[in-house]
Amino acid sequence: MDEYPEPVHGPAAGALDPRAELSEFLRTRRARLKPAGVGLPDFGRHRRVPGLRREELAQLAGVSVAYYTRLEQGNGRNVSAEVLDAIARALRLSDAEHAHLTHLAKPKQKKKPGARSQQVRGTLRTLLDTIDGVPAILAGRRSDILAWNRTAAAVFGDWTELPAHERNWARLVFLRPEYRDLFLDWEQKAIDVVSLLRMDAGSHPDDPRLSALVGELSVKSEEFRRLWATHDVKEKCHGIQRLRHPLVGELDLRLESLHLADDHEQMLVTYHAEPGSPSAEALRLLASWGADAARTGTGTSSAGRGRGRGRGRGRGR
Repeated sequence: MDEYPEPVHGPAAGALDPRAELSEFLRTRRARLKPAGVGLPDFGRHRRVPGLRREELAQLAGVSVAYYTRLEQGNGRNVSAEVLDAIARALRLSDAEHAHLTHLAKPKQKKKPGARSQQVRGTLRTLLDTIDGVPAILAGRRSDILAWNRTAAAVFGDWTELPAHERNWARLVFLRPEYRDLFLDWEQKAIDVVSLLRMDAGSHPDDPRLSALVGELSVKSEEFRRLWATHDVKEKCHGIQRLRHPLVGELDLRLESLHLADDHEQMLVTYHAEPGSPSAEALRLLASWGADAARTGTGTSSAGRGRGRGRGRGRGR
């Protein structure tokens, strides 16, 4: 089993406040609901709050107003799973949002994360190297990029020359302009990245490295601050990824994400094109170019993202 040093996202800025996270999550979910949409009377111009009032939400969930108010103020201590289920139904939460609410209200006691490395099994690295013609990436906590294959390097840029802490989707998407050009729907990619970070924050509110990453991005990116404030969460397991590659033009790729059975915090993400499509031919050319670059020892970087060394094994430094 290989160990890859945990990327250091600057000095620890302290943990995220679970009470504040719970409070804001419930408030923003309540604000998006309209009375008419949940079968309640709408008093129109007499309403002074966006969305539902606390008493209306409490009525839908079958709990007292005082109880719900305490919960929305961040006091989730001793709340039962049944009450959380009722509130999740009243708020029309998705499965991902329901799980996030549970993590925020009833956080599990975990050892404080220290300098522990995220581990990548050698067999997984071999698997990445043997996946031919399909970009494949192993992603970890905090949207860290742990390992990748040659085709991924040809499509997204070879990250071997980046410091370990910069091999991170949030940093790449929000802080490196070339990725704004690469993703045709950059806004949606940004939303997806922030949503996954929110899920991570709910599961690991005491992670100082995650808190430091969020703090840095909040300072450096107005778009990140805006999206982080929405408190939206979701897990994107599959979908379409549309790219504008500087060498082959537009690519329409199908994204699939698979959690590892023995480490749910790591995902194998692949991007494939429809057989016989222009994107499939463009991907074949990029894969061939990446293989040629590896044989000759030249870089496999693209879109001006630095020069790499061919095989993207994600070695820590």
